[in-house]
Amino acid sequence: MAKHSIFLLILAVVSLVALGITMLASTTFEIANEGGEDYVTLWRQLQWLGVAVTVCVAAAFIDYHFWMRWRWHMLIAAAVLLALCYVPMIGIRINGSRRWIGLKEFGLSSFRVQPSEFAKIALVIALAGWYSTHEALTRTFRRGFLLPGLLLMGVVGLIGCEFDLGSALLASAVGLGVMFMAGAKLRYLAVIVLLCGGGLWAGIKYLPNRFERIMVTFDLEKHKEGLGLQQWVSKLAFGSGSVEGRGLGEGRMKLSYLPEAHTDFIFPMVGEELGFRGTAAVVLAFAVFVMAGMMVSAYAPNRFGKLLGAGLTFLLGLEALLNMGVTTALLPNKGLPMPFVSYGGSSLVAAMLAVGILVNIHRQGVHITWDQLPVIRRKRRWTPQL
Repeated sequence: MAKHSIFLLILAVVSLVALGITMLASTTFEIANEGGEDYVTLWRQLQWLGVAVTVCVAAAFIDYHFWMRWRWHMLIAAAVLLALCYVPMIGIRINGSRRWIGLKEFGLSSFRVQPSEFAKIALVIALAGWYSTHEALTRTFRRGFLLPGLLLMGVVGLIGCEFDLGSALLASAVGLGVMFMAGAKLRYLAVIVLLCGGGLWAGIKYLPNRFERIMVTFDLEKHKEGLGLQQWVSKLAFGSGSVEGRGLGEGRMKLSYLPEAHTDFIFPMVGEELGFRGTAAVVLAFAVFVMAGMMVSAYAPNRFGKLLGAGLTFLLGLEALLNMGVTTALLPNKGLPMPFVSYGGSSLVAAMLAVGILVNIHRQGVHITWDQLPVIRRKRRWTPQL
């Protein structure tokens, strides 16, 4: 099973990407009918998909130890890109957040990148490299908690100051997950949880809009004309889809009713047009992806490969889970895309880069066949010392 887990992972990814392109075509079709640019969003995503597949294939053939050697360079580059979000003429502010950089002022209005998508991958690589280098000191305070904790908080701080609390929360959770899997002491990790909670509280207190988003989830009906509009219409989309769905291309909530229907809120469009069966298939695909990714990491040949594979799998799986929680109004609106499905070049390229790394880890993995299992069990059996 472990030997063939990569095929399940690739099958899940291909299915999710195909679904994303299909739903994007459905959404873009209505825009074109209303006089908008004819499928321009779809063509852009297809161009990004070409870049993403190229990156994925390249990463699949690059020895994953390459990322270990260049981990600090990538982390510094990610920090510089995050800092560029605050630079005038380069940083782009949209909906109150400065999470994008672009070259609009230089005549390239269509070029826009979200550095936090790549910063999260650089963070996973850096933490996996740190704990594989200092394996014997994992449970110490200084090298097992303080220094990697400062690294984590630095990246989270740069993302959070962009007013992108959703990505900051995701980066915090993924960093803590890697530290936990590496074996850091739980009482030390609790300190980071408290610090992240304090930072989240400060963000909510000094950014009233974020606090209102939390309160909105408790009474969507009351706030359906304001901040609760997206999630309220999202629930209507799921409900109108029922079990069978309205049919592909027959959705109504995307007709100017649901903002960002092709990006962060594409999951409700799946529910409306493909029904409960479609949403269940998406959940199943991500479950298969997480299971296969964890299996790939479990059979990695060394500690770095295990932590890197598990961290990347956890990153994409948790991001999908948070997106589902937001679109079903179980969580406050955070502005996180659904990996492989939502429109967005940065998200797609970063996700496919992670998939390529997982493929390379699998290629170098130590795979056990069924006929070897009895031998392993006999070796593990305890024998009394005479």
